[in-house]
Amino acid sequence: MRVSELIDKYGMKALSLPDPDREIAGGYCGDLLSWVMGRAQQDNAWITIMSNMNVVAVASLSDVSCVILAEGVTLEQGIVDTARGKDVNVLSSEKSAFEIAALLAPDV
Repeated sequence: MRVSELIDKYGMKALSLPDPDREIAGGYCGDLLSWVMGRAQQDNAWITIMSNMNVVAVASLSDVSCVILAEGVTLEQGIVDTARGKDVNVLSSEKSAFEIAALLAPDV
């Protein structure tokens, strides 16, 4: 599944979408950034409630397909701009991390 398909299928809001055609291969849920850096895999969709600048850095280092901010979390405009500049796709959803993971599981 591509990031753009994920947005369309589940009604997620794109906050930063420099690479909408990026493929998603699996997912990872986590809020402890050092843990995510060591365990998230390339092309995962990373589900989190974290909303600081370090999320963009960890997403870039881990080379995830996208970050999905759960529970309606959004980002300040400066962080969105940084995400775009680093080619990091960031989405937002009103659903919980559990609900998002359950939705994605059959598709990735």
